[in-house]
Amino acid sequence: MQQYLQNLKIERLNAMQETMLEAYPQGKDVVLLSPTGSGKTLAYLLPLIKSLKEGAEGVQAVVLVPSRELALQTEGVFKQTGSRFKAISCYGGRPAMDEHRTMKSVNPSVIIATPGRMNDHLRKQNFDAAKVNTLVIDEFDKCLELGFQEEMNEVISQLPSLKKRVLLSATDADEIPQFVSLDSQPLKLDYLENKFSLNSRLNLQVVQSPLKDKLETLYNLLCTLGNASTLVFVNYRESVDRVVAYLKEKRFPCDAFHGGMEQIRRERALYKFRNGSCPVLVSTDLAARGLDISGVEHVIHYHLPINEEAFTHRNGRTARWEASGSAYLLLHPEETIPEYLSQEVETYTLPVSIPKPPKSKWATLYIGKGKRDKLNKIDIVGFLYKKGGLAREEVGQVDVKEHHAFVAVRRSKLKQLLTLIHGEKIKGIKTIIEEAK
Repeated sequence: MQQYLQNLKIERLNAMQETMLEAYPQGKDVVLLSPTGSGKTLAYLLPLIKSLKEGAEGVQAVVLVPSRELALQTEGVFKQTGSRFKAISCYGGRPAMDEHRTMKSVNPSVIIATPGRMNDHLRKQNFDAAKVNTLVIDEFDKCLELGFQEEMNEVISQLPSLKKRVLLSATDADEIPQFVSLDSQPLKLDYLENKFSLNSRLNLQVVQSPLKDKLETLYNLLCTLGNASTLVFVNYRESVDRVVAYLKEKRFPCDAFHGGMEQIRRERALYKFRNGSCPVLVSTDLAARGLDISGVEHVIHYHLPINEEAFTHRNGRTARWEASGSAYLLLHPEETIPEYLSQEVETYTLPVSIPKPPKSKWATLYIGKGKRDKLNKIDIVGFLYKKGGLAREEVGQVDVKEHHAFVAVRRSKLKQLLTLIHGEKIKGIKTIIEEAK
């Protein structure tokens, strides 16, 4: 276990994770209730990995998640543990046939999937469902909220050998649907009362907009916050596009994130946000659940959230673990502070002189080849050192996907780099290398 923590660069587990580690092997089904940002993914992954049997053939566990991003993120955390066991993620927006090929070549012990895509594989009998003994449903409340009841019911009905079920949620449901088939007395671990201690690290402030259209106020606030990692939440996809178009017109570095975007665009936006090349991500509530983005310093509610639960989940993107963070409510003259905020909220006054839009320290390269082309991180980094003339400190995060890769490089070196590597091959492979826009 200590080796896993070292690989994850974590010194110790929190109290909730420790309890889960002890409770998991007891044999009972488990329901874990814990606030957003408290580390639920790790809480179930570590004991799940410990429960996997060496030498056992086939898929031993299925993890259901409500979104593609959470599937990819969970797969990434699994791999970071350094476990000998294999896990793959499956989700819509790419050919199921490609995933089936991956299954056959990797022989995973764990499949992490959205409910719809999991049913695709089960119906086609792409793996032996009879060998699956554990089912995890992460963000169970979100799965229900998004209407996945029938799809989850279908998944469970096709897993005949289930011995253990684990549900994870940030809210407490009045009743768990019968199709889940939980033990009559599952082990319930309730850490929701701790949400107040999490929120104590959150500095909440109101920013008044003199106009009903809050775009200028948002721009001024973002310029004031500078290069800090910031999530801006709006209520509609169209609003995401409108806000991003305005900010880009003002030359503020930002990107969009919502469910109507193609998967590659969503991946690209998240990667640029995570590696610091794009400090601001404008999103619907899609980014409010499940995504673990470290280092988010600020959350801005451009639109008031629809309810207290949405407000809590949005704010949970910052002040995670033991970090602190700030949240801002943008209010126009006809808006008031929501009733569920009983405490007095301070007003943040923008400075008279607004700074210019910041320039990000990093830029992101897109490389049109990936794992399927036998390309790995070492190949890419070596290429950038040798052919691109970059030093170690000028190359940041590298993320190699199945068919493409992203690399963070110093923005100050970008133009020179693209000139030097123009027409060059990586590992003898000719490919597109360009700035990710």
